[in-house]
Amino acid sequence: MTDCKSTLQYQEETERWYDESYGSEGFRAQRLYPNEELLRFLGRKFFNGTQREDRKDIRVLELGCGSGANLWMIAKEGFDTYGIDLSQQAISLAESMLIHWDVNATLVKGSFEELPFEDDYFDVIIDVFSTNCLTHSAFTHCLKQVKRCLKPSGAFFSYTPSAASDAFKNHHPAKLIDAWTLNGVFRESSPFSGQAYPFRFIDAEHYQALLQENGIIVDYLETVGRTYNTKKEYFEFIVVSGINE
Repeated sequence: MTDCKSTLQYQEETERWYDESYGSEGFRAQRLYPNEELLRFLGRKFFNGTQREDRKDIRVLELGCGSGANLWMIAKEGFDTYGIDLSQQAISLAESMLIHWDVNATLVKGSFEELPFEDDYFDVIIDVFSTNCLTHSAFTHCLKQVKRCLKPSGAFFSYTPSAASDAFKNHHPAKLIDAWTLNGVFRESSPFSGQAYPFRFIDAEHYQALLQENGIIVDYLETVGRTYNTKKEYFEFIVVSGINE
């Protein structure tokens, strides 16, 4: 573990990378349609028992909303929708995405570690491949913010890289910042190669324990994976949700 930058330096590094990515690639930097596992979570939680017109009182925050690929769907389904992202370029693209779909959401530029919202404010907080840009210690602090901002019995959903991925197990020339976090993904044959900012993986059992230590009781835990490069590379995600005690 050779990298010893401060949390603020890592945050600035991540913000700079995403500003450059969104600035040069625009909507091509991210998918345009929502994450499938997020749709499954919302389906389990809300779509079978809640009418669209009744969802306006369900307040949902997406951590790392990016250019709005998930956010427009959440708003379209009638939820009171919020998004936060480090990148101003992402926020600007998300605003355009919402206009395209004729929906509204509250967008905020800010940090996952200091959520600028009141206590007990949200019914749902989601993380789709976003908080993995935090080191393990920073993510632990983020979870405390999630708990603070969630209402009692509010729901947390996360879709995040698994340590079972080849990108983590065979990470050279990337270096470990801590036991779970690389300083980027640099091996050319690896999925997501070129992501030059802290890139955290996690083990499913460790994630469950970490959530429960922070007062979020896990009610769903699965892994999903796929191969890349003609089945030479395996990349896995953990899909987890829990309820705030």
